[in-house]
Amino acid sequence: MDWVLRIADWDGFDARKAQSASRGKLRGRGFANYVESSIGSPRERAEIEIKLDGTVEVVIGTQPSGQGHETSFAQVVADMIQVPVAKVWIVLGDTDIVSVGGGSHSGRSMRHAGTVMAMAAADLLTEGRKRAADLFDTEISGIEFESGYFKVTGTNKAIDIFALGEQTRGTHGPLRVARNNEMHTPVYPNGAAICEVEVDPETGLVTIVGYSTIDDVGRCINPLIVHGQTHGGIAQGVGQAMWELCAIEPETGQPLAGSLMDYGMPRSDNMPFFNCEIAEVISPTNPLGIKAGGEGGTTPALVTVTNAVIDAVKDFGVTNLAMPLTPFTVWKAIHQSNRHPA
Repeated sequence: MDWVLRIADWDGFDARKAQSASRGKLRGRGFANYVESSIGSPRERAEIEIKLDGTVEVVIGTQPSGQGHETSFAQVVADMIQVPVAKVWIVLGDTDIVSVGGGSHSGRSMRHAGTVMAMAAADLLTEGRKRAADLFDTEISGIEFESGYFKVTGTNKAIDIFALGEQTRGTHGPLRVARNNEMHTPVYPNGAAICEVEVDPETGLVTIVGYSTIDDVGRCINPLIVHGQTHGGIAQGVGQAMWELCAIEPETGQPLAGSLMDYGMPRSDNMPFFNCEIAEVISPTNPLGIKAGGEGGTTPALVTVTNAVIDAVKDFGVTNLAMPLTPFTVWKAIHQSNRHPA
């Protein structure tokens, strides 16, 4: 809370409100905390193979829909087996290859997939040590792994993971492992958000002029991707709060929004630049310490936007507004108030 108050310049609000008033606008601010309980489908499977072309193939069943799994999943495996991330290829969505997948929902993707990929990577290194011990005619306990190389302790004998896979393929088969995992422990992503709006009292038009948020996602594998998910999540929540009126014909249940000409959506020209920060309080319930980042932007957005608009028009006696906060909804609330000037 202290962090988001600071980055939103909470103490400077009165000056900004006065500046808005000088232009005939009503300025308001809203605040919301949130906490989620994320579990998701418990089962996940990962397969990792060292290919002859010098790449690492990772088969995983968690399917992305814009979250950047191809990048962040590759980062996890690359870090675990100490190879360049560009050499890691994530295979997903092909049902001839992918046999198990828990799905992308409930903030589970990186937590479940990352955990099982880390387990599979550990299995791969265990198998690599066995093969390196056979290759160098030594005990497994004498093999160490460092910077992508299996080394015989105290000697200059070493072989990288790709050469090991190639040289032992004829005797041991492909250097490949598969790992299944079930995880039933929840995580609790949380955060706080502040929104500032300007309201035109003549038309009811609401303009978002500031939005700040802090999201505790546990360990953050890729901050750029998490920020992108936060931005998209905010837009989804703001869209529901302000524009997305799903009108239904009462007699038939027929949706009346025939196109996006009839259904308001968030766009780049009606959203501000976001002021977002990431908190990393490591979760104790999974090996990577991940919580979740996919829903954090959405969860507090509806409340903080609605609170901001109510705060802007509170001097008219408005204490409650039903979403979406369309210009007509806000204008009607102002003009139905006993405090509206004649």
